[in-house]
Amino acid sequence: MSYVKIWVHVVFSTKNRFPFLTKDIRYEIFTHIIENCREKDIFLQAINGYTEHIHCLISLGKDQSIAAIAKLIKGESSFWINKQQLTAQKFAWQDDYFAVSVSESQVEKVVDYIKNQKIHHTKKSFDEEVEEFMKKYGWEIIKDE
Repeated sequence: MSYVKIWVHVVFSTKNRFPFLTKDIRYEIFTHIIENCREKDIFLQAINGYTEHIHCLISLGKDQSIAAIAKLIKGESSFWINKQQLTAQKFAWQDDYFAVSVSESQVEKVVDYIKNQKIHHTKKSFDEEVEEFMKKYGWEIIKDE
């Protein structure tokens, strides 16, 4: 029997960072994603976000990859959002995402960070948050030519 516990903090943005995720529909979308993750055996510890992005804390199973989980969550949720007609325009997630590993000792800190997105984004925009992630993890934006 294999035992695996790999925590990953994943951030998805809406297409072109359009503010689709209004307070009127955010909770409904998050609830749906939670239910969908349960059905697909994706261990989702925390989910929250703001108008143009969501944060998820996921523990990968032994046969799961970050890319596969991201594809399942993003693909199914965008299909469901459009089917439910929750947005006036066609909903889509941005193709890319952020993902970083989280040590067991930092799980509660990351859960708190995810839970407090509304408060966090009264002080800092998503663009500023992205810039902070880029610096913290040494990532560079690669521009398409």
